[in-house]
Amino acid sequence: MPITNTRRVAAAIAVIGVSAFAVGCGSSSSTTPKTTSTTPPATTPATTPATTNSSKPIVLGAASLTNVFPMIDPNAKFTFNGSGALATEIEQGAPADVYAAASPKDPAMLLAMHLIDKPVPFATNTLVMVVPPSNPAHITSVSDITKPGVKIVICNVTVPCGDYARTAFMNLGITGPAMKNVVSQATDVTQVVADVASGAADVGFVYITDADYAKGKVKTVKLPAKAMPGTIPEIAIVKKAPDPAAARAFVALVLSAKGQATLKAAGFGPPPK
Repeated sequence: MPITNTRRVAAAIAVIGVSAFAVGCGSSSSTTPKTTSTTPPATTPATTPATTNSSKPIVLGAASLTNVFPMIDPNAKFTFNGSGALATEIEQGAPADVYAAASPKDPAMLLAMHLIDKPVPFATNTLVMVVPPSNPAHITSVSDITKPGVKIVICNVTVPCGDYARTAFMNLGITGPAMKNVVSQATDVTQVVADVASGAADVGFVYITDADYAKGKVKTVKLPAKAMPGTIPEIAIVKKAPDPAAARAFVALVLSAKGQATLKAAGFGPPPK
């Protein structure tokens, strides 16, 4: 091969080598972003909901607390029913962190069974009569409920509002004629209000807080002082609470200044001292 051609081949090989080296360098620098982009994202946002959900207490509350408890803690998981029915659920092992009853009777029973911690009074309430807006039976005082043909609805005996109504009858000495006019026994106060509002009954016995929430649907008739039994709701932490910390926090919130102010605005009185 002539010397000139040999030099040309060598020069070409040198150029190819330089180009290859330059391409290699370019490829190396372009992969750097891909390497940094493979870093796993932070996991904190993904775990936050789980942490929040686990702090929501499961609260079994008397039906008379249906409107006020969600105002105190809108994030809690509530089940509202008659206090006796809820006590039975706890006996049967239903998951619950907190139990709130309309009277001390059911909490005392659960405490004796070692199913709840010591109950604490958190408010007071007042028993009243409610009548339909048109008041067809012309009920203006408790003495009117014993008249023939008057249709009375009360809670059944296993529910605090039913126990309170029977106590009021006994205190007034009208148990016989009043019970004779009872046409229905409801499972909770909300059903009593519904029966009266619909006209299925002429008069019902509920708490003042329930009557206030049903303004426009029913009218309130007060009971004489000697008729009214003390109505004291109580709250307690369930022994087998799935989330004891959330249970303690909820009870503390109910007893706090904020919780008590909310209860007062809803018509409840302060707890007994």
